Amino acid sequence: MTPRPVRVLLADDHAAIRAGLRLLLDAADDVEVVGEASDGTAAITNARALRPDVVLMDLRMPGVDGIEATRVITGEGLADVLVLTTFDLDEYVDGALRAGAAGFLLKSAEPAALLDAVRRVADGDGVLAPEVTRRLLAAFARGPAPDDAPRPRPSAHPGEPGPSAEGPTSGTAGGRPAPAAGRNDPAMGPDRDARLADLTPREVDVLAALGRGLSNQGIATDLYITEATAKTHVSRVLAKLGVATRMQAAIVARDTGLA
Repeated sequence: MTPRPVRVLLADDHAAIRAGLRLLLDAADDVEVVGEASDGTAAITNARALRPDVVLMDLRMPGVDGIEATRVITGEGLADVLVLTTFDLDEYVDGALRAGAAGFLLKSAEPAALLDAVRRVADGDGVLAPEVTRRLLAAFARGPAPDDAPRPRPSAHPGEPGPSAEGPTSGTAGGRPAPAAGRNDPAMGPDRDARLADLTPREVDVLAALGRGLSNQGIATDLYITEATAKTHVSRVLAKLGVATRMQAAIVARDTGLA
């Protein structure tokens, strides 16, 4: 059975850029452009109507900008948002992350990198342009997320267990035992951060892995579990922390000393 292609909505106020992105994405067998939008309002409307897997979002658009559109789209659980912009200023990067974007790339990215980013975001991973990764982490860590930060999506992508899905909380892969949390782990001592209170030891391990920027496959390899189990744990960690993206979870991991 052929897997369903990743459905993408393009949001950019320049028709020529949308045409170029469509040409690039439609050339891939596993990606399908299902719609376009020239401003944030249209992006929200089309996301509600089309329910894409990924919205490729520009930030500077007339009317409702890309950051506000991202906040609405992720807040309603309509799609994951991959920001694609020419601007890597701190206020744009930080604003996109706080709004719930799952990835941030510059329009100067190579075509192969863009396609890979679309696939990874659709698969539940986060993507950050190398040019802005360190600055973004530093900027976001300077202060707590606002009270109206977007909440986790109520359901996961097809084939990925949701936050409430039942699944093993520990296990092995290839007969190898999973590592246990250390006695000196900051998440297990008397000074345990309140944000980690609801996490199981295995979920703490997963959060630490997110803090190191690992993908689901990387988490599975690092913790000697299957990738499906890693996806389940990631979904649960996001739900328990009340964050919308892996990147926001990574900030929590760094802030609590796990990474």
